[in-house]
Amino acid sequence: MSPDHEERNAANGELREGANVDKIRDILFGSNMREYEKRFARLEERLTKSSEALREDLKKRFDSLENYVREEVESLNQRLKTEKTERSENLKELTRETRDSAKALEKKLSQLEDQLSSAQGDLRARILEQSKMLSSQIQKSKEEMEAALESEAETLRKDKTDRAALADLFTELALRLKDELELPEK
Repeated sequence: MSPDHEERNAANGELREGANVDKIRDILFGSNMREYEKRFARLEERLTKSSEALREDLKKRFDSLENYVREEVESLNQRLKTEKTERSENLKELTRETRDSAKALEKKLSQLEDQLSSAQGDLRARILEQSKMLSSQIQKSKEEMEAALESEAETLRKDKTDRAALADLFTELALRLKDELELPEK
């Protein structure tokens, strides 16, 4: 006999024994087993219904949660877009204001440079005018001083004492100091 044939016979023998055991069990526990089978069937049915109800409830809750998350994501995306737009607008406004401020500052600096140049020109003109006026006054004062000195020198020349007269005066003074001078009597 082949090994396959032997295995089949062994399996058939086990099947027959299993069928015999089932019959014995049915005779001994038949009514109880049927009752247990009914209970198990009802329990299985209740579990299946509970499982289905739980599955449906979880599905509803997951759907609800998914919808909520989707709405929140949509809301956040919308807020993000709005904020991005606002920031972009604020940045453009700030850039424009900065550019305008820079232009105004350049204009003001240009005006200040023009004013400074004008003020420097005016100051130079005044300094030149004052310089000319002072030079004129100094020249006039010089001429007046020269004239006054010339006049004083002329006066001194007229009023100066003759050297010979001065020598006679000193000689007479020396003789008087020595008491050797004899004065003519009057």
